[in-house]
Amino acid sequence: MRLDFYRLALLAAAVCMAAGAAQAHPHVWVTMTEELLYAPGGSVTGVRHTWTFDDMFSAFAVQGLDQETNGTFTREELAPLAKVNVESLKEYAYFTYAKVNGKRQRDAFADPIDYWLAYDPKDTVLTLHFTLPFKTAVKAQALNLEIYDPEFFIDFGFADNELVRLVNAPRRCTAAIEKPRDENFPATLRFDRSLLTSEANKGMGASFSNRISVICP
Repeated sequence: MRLDFYRLALLAAAVCMAAGAAQAHPHVWVTMTEELLYAPGGSVTGVRHTWTFDDMFSAFAVQGLDQETNGTFTREELAPLAKVNVESLKEYAYFTYAKVNGKRQRDAFADPIDYWLAYDPKDTVLTLHFTLPFKTAVKAQALNLEIYDPEFFIDFGFADNELVRLVNAPRRCTAAIEKPRDENFPATLRFDRSLLTSEANKGMGASFSNRISVICP
């Protein structure tokens, strides 16, 4: 089974439309916490993502999997799904973009490692954990990361009261986050069939970027 984020997003949107609900664009919501991983010498070796998907997307993702009697899934049962998750993310550059000292680093990341899915039976949501290593460790005064879907089918947002964590970073390093401005989310924005085409949305997501800025003077 191949998990494609946009395919499942459209299925979820179709269910809402069939039920007569007004569906706002985008169609998948991700709540994230982020960690930057440091080597002993002070260089950044990777980004550890923790992404929790909304309940509707999670329901579509686990369709066809056998649940245990307690209504949940083990990490082992979800392992094949975790694999196709990270494999499909590669097509979208993992929705993660890096700048080093103000310069965009293209193709900066290697394939994910240490990935797994967890299922919360209370909230009926999936959380994807994975580490995205830099191909070359980064040691710079300024490192900026942006997390967003360029086509804005997926809305990423930081978890409440969560700042980015710097794991084993030098003491002088500080991190700050910048969330999309409220005015980027019109209150009257509603589902429109024209938004189902990627051409209609291309580049739109940059306005909804979540930014992480790390300074190591």
